[in-house]
This record gives sequence, C-alpha cells and structure tokens, in this order.
Amino acid sequence: MKDRSKFILMLAVFLAFYLMPFASGRVEGAAAEAVAMASEYAREHVLFCLIPAFFIAGAVGAFISSGAVLRYLGAGANRVVAYGVASVSGAILAVCSCTVLPLFAGIYKRGAGIGPATTFLYSGPAINVMAIILTAAVLGPTLGIARAVGAVVFSVVIGLAMSAIFRRSEEKRAAEALAAPDDAPHRRRPWQDGLYFLTMVALLVFVNWGDTGGGGLGRWLHEHRFWVGGGFLLLLVVILWRWFRRDELKEWGAETWGFAKQILPLLFAGVLVAGFLLGRPGHEGLIPSGWIEGAVGGNSLLANFFAALAGAFMYFATLTEVPILQGLIGAGMGGGPALALLLAGPALSLPNMLVIRSVLGTKKTVVYVGLVVVLSTLAGWLFGLAYPNP
Repeated sequence: MKDRSKFILMLAVFLAFYLMPFASGRVEGAAAEAVAMASEYAREHVLFCLIPAFFIAGAVGAFISSGAVLRYLGAGANRVVAYGVASVSGAILAVCSCTVLPLFAGIYKRGAGIGPATTFLYSGPAINVMAIILTAAVLGPTLGIARAVGAVVFSVVIGLAMSAIFRRSEEKRAAEALAAPDDAPHRRRPWQDGLYFLTMVALLVFVNWGDTGGGGLGRWLHEHRFWVGGGFLLLLVVILWRWFRRDELKEWGAETWGFAKQILPLLFAGVLVAGFLLGRPGHEGLIPSGWIEGAVGGNSLLANFFAALAGAFMYFATLTEVPILQGLIGAGMGGGPALALLLAGPALSLPNMLVIRSVLGTKKTVVYVGLVVVLSTLAGWLFGLAYPNP
C-alpha cells in the first residue's frame, strides 16, 4: 500500500472514531453487535470451517504441481473440463463464502485461470445442496428449483465473463506460469495423494454437515458429524505418519500459515464492520432492518437490485439465509427480491470481498462483485414476473 493510501485510510479511521456519536443508543447497540458477530464467527466458523480449509489450501500450494492445475484449470485448458471441474468441486465442498476463500486462493496461486477460479469461488457457497434442499422445504419448491438452476448457471457465466473481460492479463499470467519451474514435484503415488486430499475434504464436509430439518441419512450425519469427522481426522494422522517426511510437513505448515495470515485479519475486520452496520439476524445494527424490509417489497428492478446488493454485503452463515428470508417474506418481500438475495447473499459478504481483493486486486474484485449483483438482480426480476409470490 502506498503512503498516500495509508494516510487516507488512517484519516478515515480517525474521523470515524472522532465523529461517531458513541453516546447514541443505536451506535452502542451496533458496536455490541459487531463484537457479538465476531465472537459468533470465531466460535462457529474458525475451528471447523476455516482451519481445515487453510490446511487444504496449504496442501494445494505445497503438493499440487502447477502443471496439474494448468492442465485442468489453466487458461489453456479445455473449457468444458475446466469449468466442469471448478463448478463440481465447489458444489461438493458446500462451504460458506468465507471458508471457500483459502481454497480459491490456493488454486489461483498455483495457476488456475481467473475464469475457472471464480467459477469455483461462486459455486462453493452458492451450489450448496443442503441449503437448496432447505430452501425448497421452507420457502417452497419453486424458489428452491430457481435457486439451484440460477446458481449452477451463474457459476459458469460469471467465470466465462471474468475470463473474457480480463483475457489480456490472463494470457500474460498464463505465459508466466508456463515459464515458471514446477516447484511441487510428485513425491507419492497418485492414489496416495488422492486419499490424502480426499480425507481432508471429507473432514471439512462432514464436520460441518448442517441440519436441513429432514430425516434419514442427512439427519444421522448431522447428529454424528463430529464422530464421522473424528474418523477422517484419525485417518489423516495415519497418512501423515506413514507417507510424509518431516520437511514436507514443514512446507505444508508454512503454506498453511501463509494463507492464514493473509486471510484471517481481513475476515475478522470485515465481520466487525458487517456486524456494526447490519447486525446479526434478529438484531439491529447501525442500519435499521426496517429500511431493508421496506426496500425489497414488490418486483421492481430497484427492489431486486437492493436485495442483491444488501445480500452481497451481509454475512450469512451456512443455511441461515433461509430463516432470514422466511422472516423477510413474512414482512412483505417479493418473490423476485427473495431469489436475488439467495443468489447473491451466500456467495458474497463484506469479509469475503476484502479477501478476494487481496488475491485478485481491486479491479477484478469490483467486476466479480458487479457480475454477481447484476445477474442476481436480473434473475430475481424475471423470476418475480413469473412468480410474484414465493
């Protein structure tokens, strides 16, 4: 960061603290909400979501060759393969908008093209099978199907659009990646590496298995998720003990720490700001929730845009967007804005944007966020014309 930018940032922070009327009850409540949201985030998302994701991202950086990433996700890879792998990988993980960030940063660092990388970035939290099932069960099958179709289509469209918009810079980046030496040589048999990564992904998925309110296997996995996750953790320990050297473990740890120190401070800063401005579900932040409820009624383009924009800046923990929307619909939210929020909200948040900017830069982040908001607005508006009442 340049000195001028640092000065402007320090001045903005100083003025915010100097001019903020902290004696006001709303400001005091908003400050309490910021701390409460950060505490809730730390308790519910860091240990079981982010830390496993950091270790997976570190493993990608340490043990996946850039040649393999370029072959399947690089700018020169077959588009059907690249976008298919990116969208399916993200959907299988079914993580929230913050947990997907270390994984996105890992594959992008190893040479994935911006198109497949952003497809993966969107698909992880958006194509969440459990969330889509819960949406259909609570908000109706029409909205659930629209969310599923919209998320799948958006993941590919956004990736293709990012690739086309930044084609020149991506060509230069791809050429540099091809010229660089492959610094992650293969050390084990393919099936051993595959089992190593599969075990970490399974640990991440099962320990965070949500409760969709149904029965059967889904309910059993939710109730026994820590036992299932513990089994995969034990298997991971055995794999590390049998197949990895000490220097490899140190390299893995260094890569993991690199992602953690880049991402965690930005995430917590974003969570504090989001909590201060918007509050937690059912609690007031600095911005009155009534303003949001009053702006998302009907099916105008403005209402859909506001729903998509508000959803993009709010932080939704996995599955919490459904009960939030249930309350908003009860307060008069239209079907179109409901879908717009479902397509933009889980995939984006203010903390998420801050981290994406640290990976992609300001320009690419603005374009990515803009694509998500605009596409969500249009999809919501069209849906609202056909189904005004969800």
